[in-house]
Amino acid sequence: MPRIRWLFLDLNSYFASVEQEENPSLRNRPVAVVPVMADTTCCIAASYEAKAFGVKTGTQVGEAKRMCPGLVLVEARHELYIAYHHRVVEAVESCVPISSVRSIDEMACQLTGREQPLLAAMDLGRRIKATIRVQVGSTLRCSIGLAQNRYLAKIASDMEKPDGLMALTLDLLPHALLGLKLRDLVGIGSRMERRLNARGISTMADLLALSPEQLRHAWGSVQGERLWHWLRGEDFHEGEMEHPKSVGHQHVLPPEFRTPEGAYAIAHKLLHKAAMRLRTGKLWATGLALSMRFAVPKNSARGEHYSGIPQQSWSEQLRLVECKDSQTLIEALQKLWAMRPVGAMYEKPFLVSVTLLDLVPDALHTLSLFSNLDREASRGQLASTMDHLNHKYGMDTLYFASMHLARAAAPTRIAFQSVPDLF
Repeated sequence: MPRIRWLFLDLNSYFASVEQEENPSLRNRPVAVVPVMADTTCCIAASYEAKAFGVKTGTQVGEAKRMCPGLVLVEARHELYIAYHHRVVEAVESCVPISSVRSIDEMACQLTGREQPLLAAMDLGRRIKATIRVQVGSTLRCSIGLAQNRYLAKIASDMEKPDGLMALTLDLLPHALLGLKLRDLVGIGSRMERRLNARGISTMADLLALSPEQLRHAWGSVQGERLWHWLRGEDFHEGEMEHPKSVGHQHVLPPEFRTPEGAYAIAHKLLHKAAMRLRTGKLWATGLALSMRFAVPKNSARGEHYSGIPQQSWSEQLRLVECKDSQTLIEALQKLWAMRPVGAMYEKPFLVSVTLLDLVPDALHTLSLFSNLDREASRGQLASTMDHLNHKYGMDTLYFASMHLARAAAPTRIAFQSVPDLF
């Protein structure tokens, strides 16, 4: 009998399902969760009833209303989704240990011993589903994928939604993958798809026909060669310890912050959040990027934001000696801010983005010959103390005065790929 090493759980329409669980009047109705009640914003989640009309994550609210006249909009309640997340984790843990929480609505479990035979793994999947419904909420559904490695288990969880239970065993590979599109594979977004298409790879058959070396070359990195092995069911270290290459946040400014002063304060808050994530991940930044978008008259615009705002864009980067303390990063942000364009065309910023670049893990951090070790130590200690208090008492317990104006703005949003415990 085939054996299974990984179980991957993906909660279906998670934010919308939580809202339907909390409010029974929303059940069996098309629901979209939005960051604010405005037609110019985008849906951040949609129930399956709304998805039946074509509404999905990223659909502009005004367009979603046209697509689905009976759509019910609900303003996001991120603290509630985090609370439910922890209840789901507890429910799953009562059935099987969780190896890693991948995001607020995804988690992976490595199976051992008696859990590995296919029938036992399928039974475990059904037991997890039932436990979530009983212990967390009757409206919460999840798709579970089973496979020999975590990558394929994730793919399997996407193949049957909602409320699916799918196994990709070795005897089904690679033929079971031929019906997928390239974009169905984790790691292939629009940019990578264009890159592969340019190399004559437009179908799964094209991709699976490549050798490991060819896929590495087409991908442009060793990740392509890893993908070749994962798609054939090989289970090896999947890069769990590979660190992210960047950490950042962006925010569409509320109307009252659409001034240079307001944008500057928001940028500081975004940097504050990114720096906390950097230190939590035990990483060091070697670059900082600042991007802004400005509302301009239509005849002067270089493009249009998805909200319909005619815009001009600007961005700049600054190289840094490896650092992770907020003070050094704020000094770098001040330098970038001084580089921004000025003049009548740039007086109405409406979006700010701050990104820490080319991250280095603690294990690979090297001291600079030009570092002031005493200053670095004192700044590091200050950052550590601030992080400890902010984690314990709330994000805005301690912060630099430069972000005071924006303290209540740019609230924490839960990206689907973020670690919910962080904020």
